Amino acid sequence: MIDALLTNAAILLAATLVMWAIAVKIHDASIVDSYWGGGMALMAVASWFQLAEPGLAANVIAAMAVLWGTRLALHIFTRWLKEGEDQRYKRIMRKARENNTFAFTALTKVFLGQAVLLFAVCSPAQVGILASEAPAPLSALAFAGIALWAVGMFFEVVGDLQLRAFKNDPANEGKILDTGLWRYTRHPNYFGDACAWWGIWLVTASVSWSLALYTVIGPVFLTFTLTKWSGAALLEYGMKKKRGDKYADYIARTSAFIPLPPKKSV
Repeated sequence: MIDALLTNAAILLAATLVMWAIAVKIHDASIVDSYWGGGMALMAVASWFQLAEPGLAANVIAAMAVLWGTRLALHIFTRWLKEGEDQRYKRIMRKARENNTFAFTALTKVFLGQAVLLFAVCSPAQVGILASEAPAPLSALAFAGIALWAVGMFFEVVGDLQLRAFKNDPANEGKILDTGLWRYTRHPNYFGDACAWWGIWLVTASVSWSLALYTVIGPVFLTFTLTKWSGAALLEYGMKKKRGDKYADYIARTSAFIPLPPKKSV
């Protein structure tokens, strides 16, 4: 398995350098966000193709990771085509542009770091696939993981569609999306992300608890990132500055992450 994971790492590094070269060419590092989901799908496919005879669990985990990663990559890529460079990366790369060090900064501060995190976060999929060569039926734990993944995909897909429709309606300019899934959680898409990868981890645990323990850092780190670091925390900081009291009221009555019935406005 170590050799297979090293092969995956080499494939990921090559893909990272290609994406970095494209970013340098177009002078926009924010395309790395599209690469996040696509890279995880790539790692799942690379793992699956290294098996002589993939078992049922390997097929299921690969399908889960590929469907999740491909959807996310296409969603972010189409958003990038429409909206252009993400403001977060403009801030990150501002000094690099001024100092003419865009290529070096994009490689060291954006792409290589993302590659390391990507490899760690998708470790449950890689290890679960590689450990599932022998044919075996799916256990109850595996079905629980599939169900949790399905819940995550529902929240991601529907949440993103609702947000896109809201943004595309000029009548909503200056308003806060607080209907649909967004009525129950301020971040249905991030909640869906976490559910999807905890679901994949559960299927891996159904194959081998000992191997799953080595990869639990993946969903743990992803959940931390989505809730406390670059996900919800960063997004809400910008929304508070942009929408002020309107967003403060939304925060007061809407669950931050786990979907819950909204509180009554004070």
